[in-house]
Amino acid sequence: MNENPSPEPAPDERLALLQRRLAAFAAARDWQPFHTPKNLAVALSVEASELVEIFQWLTPEQSERVMERPDTAHRVADEVADVLAYLLQFCEVLGVDVLDALAAKIDRNELRFPVKGTSEANRHSSE
Repeated sequence: MNENPSPEPAPDERLALLQRRLAAFAAARDWQPFHTPKNLAVALSVEASELVEIFQWLTPEQSERVMERPDTAHRVADEVADVLAYLLQFCEVLGVDVLDALAAKIDRNELRFPVKGTSEANRHSSE
C-alpha cells in the first residue's frame, strides 16, 4: 500500500487536464462540428441563465444560504460545472488561455479601479 499518494496537480494543470478531457469527450461523440464559437457562446449563456434561475426569486439573505440545502447546492454545483465546461470549450476552440486572460483582466481592473484613497479611486467606466 502506498502511503504517499501522488500530489494533486497544480490548479492550472488540473484546468488543462479538464479542458483536454472535455475535448476528448466531444471528439468521441463527433460533436466538433457543433462546437463553433457561436454555438458555444450561446450554450454558455443558456447555462449561465440556468444558474441565475436558481436565484431568481430568492431574497439576498436566502441567496447567501443557498448552499445549505443539499438539493439546491447540487443544482448550483451542476450549473457552475456546465458554465465552466462551456467556457473552457469556448476558450479551447478560439485558442484563449483562460488563466492568462483572467490575469490580464485583473491587471487592467487594478489600474482602472485603484484602491480607495488614491486619486482615481472612484473612476468607473464600462469594459
